[in-house]
Amino acid sequence: METAEEYWLARALLDWHVELGADESIGDSPVNRYDLAEPISAAARQPAASRAAPPPIPAAAPTVDAPAEARKAAEAASSLDELAAAMRDFDLCEVKKGARKFCFSDGNPAASVMIIGEAPGREEDLEGRPFVGRAGQMLDRMFAAIGLSRGSPDSQESVYITNVLPWRPPSNRTPDAAEIAMMVPFLERHVALVDPDVICLMGNTPLTAVLNETGITRLRGQWAEAYGKPVMPMLHPAYLLRQTAAKKQAWADLLAVKARLETKP
Repeated sequence: METAEEYWLARALLDWHVELGADESIGDSPVNRYDLAEPISAAARQPAASRAAPPPIPAAAPTVDAPAEARKAAEAASSLDELAAAMRDFDLCEVKKGARKFCFSDGNPAASVMIIGEAPGREEDLEGRPFVGRAGQMLDRMFAAIGLSRGSPDSQESVYITNVLPWRPPSNRTPDAAEIAMMVPFLERHVALVDPDVICLMGNTPLTAVLNETGITRLRGQWAEAYGKPVMPMLHPAYLLRQTAAKKQAWADLLAVKARLETKP
């Protein structure tokens, strides 16, 4: 049995150790903290080069070349109906997802004049035909002034109308460069199938798509060539509705188109 003297002796020894900084209890034998809890396996001791390689990281999905895919689809079309179907089924243009209707064309496919606009607006998106809103009504009056109509069965007195983009962009914004690039192969095939005598570009977007140029107010009225056809850049009818003074320039361009048609071989 422990005596009082032994207790106080042990207590004094403990206090002395605490004063020296030994404030934790330890075992009877030292502990090597570098010892592993489990022995290293033979596989782990092998050089890194001889171990099994980790599984490969999956490769990223390849980027789709939208213009190239569009060209394949366009070149496979041998008629306007087939071209319309190919464009309708083309899913790489994000604008398509927000549009109500697909607007392919309007007018006489045998027309001597092919009109290319930018993209459908609100009214066109609702009806599914290009140029049917206020700008479309202005377009009809413009070409009626030189004896041409989208409703005429006579190829020499009619026009055929389409757009660079067959779907309405959100909030009627201008199509961006990528959207234009993926539609150009379809547009090129469209021109080949219609085979017009003259192409009229209404505004900056078709100017970029067909002639790879910008600045419609600078280039309007100047004949160019694309797809083997004479091309006349013109001011968009929507611009003429806002800038009525520019109608004089539009009239001069229309007269130039009329003269070209009258002197064609």
